[in-house]
Amino acid sequence: MADRGRGTARGVGRGAASAPRPRAGATTPSSAADKPKRESILDLSKYVNERIRVKFMGGREVTGILKGYDQLLNLVLDEVTEEVLLPTPHIRNLGLAVLRGPTITILSPVDGFEEISNPFAAQE
Repeated sequence: MADRGRGTARGVGRGAASAPRPRAGATTPSSAADKPKRESILDLSKYVNERIRVKFMGGREVTGILKGYDQLLNLVLDEVTEEVLLPTPHIRNLGLAVLRGPTITILSPVDGFEEISNPFAAQE
């Protein structure tokens, strides 16, 4: 009565003899070679050593000289200044800073931009 018709001994027949599954994060040599290289959405190479303005989620804005970037849009800026509006408007000097790409909402050059008319506005 101890067997109760369960069939096989413990551990046998329940996948114990099957091939081991790869660990999470582990890649096989063929899958690593099959994946295409991820490219950045933006080509920021023309803005290296140029002054840019960056706006973050939450409204903070900084301006600085772009020194480096990566495919995730993490940025390295030098001579960074932050425009603080509250409680009184003033400029805060931050020096060298690393900006995390996923928190960036707007990125624009400081020099060479001009206002253009809205192409979607109704023509009168």
